[in-house]
Amino acid sequence: MLRTRLLFAIGVSLLAAVVVGSQVTSPGMLSAALRAHIRDERFGVVTSIRGLPLGVRDGLQTLFGSASLTIAEPGAPFQVTDDIADKTLPIRRLVAAGCSIDHCLVYYERGGIAHTWQVALFYWTPAATRFEWGGTAPRGLTSVDEVRSAVLSGAVTGPTRFW
Repeated sequence: MLRTRLLFAIGVSLLAAVVVGSQVTSPGMLSAALRAHIRDERFGVVTSIRGLPLGVRDGLQTLFGSASLTIAEPGAPFQVTDDIADKTLPIRRLVAAGCSIDHCLVYYERGGIAHTWQVALFYWTPAATRFEWGGTAPRGLTSVDEVRSAVLSGAVTGPTRFW
């Protein structure tokens, strides 16, 4: 009995460590080197979720903490408020995105109790993808160039707890 309790306690501790270690957090400030790199990047416009590289889609899914990538296409209906009228609608909607040779910027709306706009920056190559930075962005940005300007100007604040 004591052995079983001990093994259970060890298992719970290991599970907690794995969960904490796998949570994605956003660094608070964009480093000067990354800021300069993003400023000089040429971002190609991405107009749909399927247009994002697979690694970035997987990264978004991890960031959202969901079993599937639940984000609506630009202009499509989504759950804007916490008044759930249609449970099939996602709580997020892509607004603007762009990818360069090694980075992708994703700007999207997040509905619910607090309607917010978020930016996520991913390092991306065919061999590897990682979340690098992100936070809460101003509303009303319509292009990847406007998103980049908001990132560079410091208008994106973070880190955020809810992606």
